[in-house]
Amino acid sequence: MRKLILLAATALTLSASAAAAQDLSATAAQLRDKALADTTAWTVTEQLTTDIGSRMVGSEGMVRARDWAVATFKRYGFENIKVESFKTPAWSRGAESAEVVGPTPHKLHILGLGGSAPTPPGGLTAEVMVFKTYQAMLDQPEGALTGKIAVVTQAMPRTQDISSYGLTGVQRRAGAGEAARRGAVGYLVRSLSTDDTRLPHTGGGSRAGIPSAALSPPDAELLERLAERKKPVTVRLQMESSFNPAADAWNISGEIRGTGKTADEVIVIGGHLDSWDPGTGAIDDASGIGITLAAAKLAAQPGKPKRTVRVVMWGSEEQGGSSGAYLEAHRAELPKLVVAGESDLGAGKIFSINLPGGSLDHPAMKAFRSTLPALGVLVTREPASSGGSDISGIVGAGVPVVDFNQDASRYFDLHHSADDTLDKIDPKELAQNVAVWTSFLYTVANSDIDFRALAAASPK
Repeated sequence: MRKLILLAATALTLSASAAAAQDLSATAAQLRDKALADTTAWTVTEQLTTDIGSRMVGSEGMVRARDWAVATFKRYGFENIKVESFKTPAWSRGAESAEVVGPTPHKLHILGLGGSAPTPPGGLTAEVMVFKTYQAMLDQPEGALTGKIAVVTQAMPRTQDISSYGLTGVQRRAGAGEAARRGAVGYLVRSLSTDDTRLPHTGGGSRAGIPSAALSPPDAELLERLAERKKPVTVRLQMESSFNPAADAWNISGEIRGTGKTADEVIVIGGHLDSWDPGTGAIDDASGIGITLAAAKLAAQPGKPKRTVRVVMWGSEEQGGSSGAYLEAHRAELPKLVVAGESDLGAGKIFSINLPGGSLDHPAMKAFRSTLPALGVLVTREPASSGGSDISGIVGAGVPVVDFNQDASRYFDLHHSADDTLDKIDPKELAQNVAVWTSFLYTVANSDIDFRALAAASPK
């Protein structure tokens, strides 16, 4: 009799779980379809890029962005809105120019890299040494570049994911330091981009004490051709910049508060509010702000979620600092952070997803996965590992993470350049992102899934 009772109880539990999973699937699918027609993400992205513009840390644009963020959370009904201030180093651009002065005059199109030193008053004129690969420069011994401007012209190939950026990014981030170590007085690097325009792409560099800038791809190729003539090539750089070691920055957040016993369990999502200055930061990362805010609102439309959904607009991704600041401000609540994710790769369609380890076959994730074929999204068996720069601190401290992989085929045509503007965003692709995020948020916020326990129990 006892066995019969246990079997009956088990059957009832499984039946209830199956019914709950069916309900999750059905509602998540309805929300997915609603998201595809929703314009909130576009409206938010348009307002941030149009009304605020570029948003460098330490600039007036960033102050305007902070106030815009608070007003936007209020407008969309978010609760528990917080502005968490922190200090972070901030580099600011001044007037910049570059030209070949010999053997043939040519104007060069450059953008200084974050952390670049200014040139001396009156500018810097020096002979260049051109390297077609970054490794070729690294192969030079100390002193080999004394008095020269080092130029690296290695191109970044186009890929659907961000693998090529990861592989070639070191030549922008660390190149000036390596050049200075070998005696160089300046550093120019081909933009980390996949376009062929004369619009250079900026980004974070190293504080190596020498002027450093990104070249447009055609100008990098020009210097290659001039160097092949076997005549000395001389370049004049004029760069002004300033550096604030302790600029004001802010992580701003708002919540869709959960109800009941699990209201103190929090799903953390968002994008970064700051941007570089050549464009208006549309794909990097106003779109991420729009996607995650819209998804949080849509996921709550059937009624208050069981768990809290928190949207964060991180305040210093491009120059660093927001991840560490967020970790320190929220260290005490780490055990209550259910999962974290960041949208920071533009508005291209999501083509694949990495879920937290061990969670693929949980009923909540099965419900989520059931919504994805209609969106053209695959779920890989490889567990998520990174999620984004701004959540790296809390992920490193043990918070589970999800990765939504967007098609980056065109992202690096625009990234960190004057072409990062609203017109480059496809509203349909933006809505597809919102639909994926909405389905995920709804299923996680309204289930009891424990990603930590599932990861601990899964085979390593």
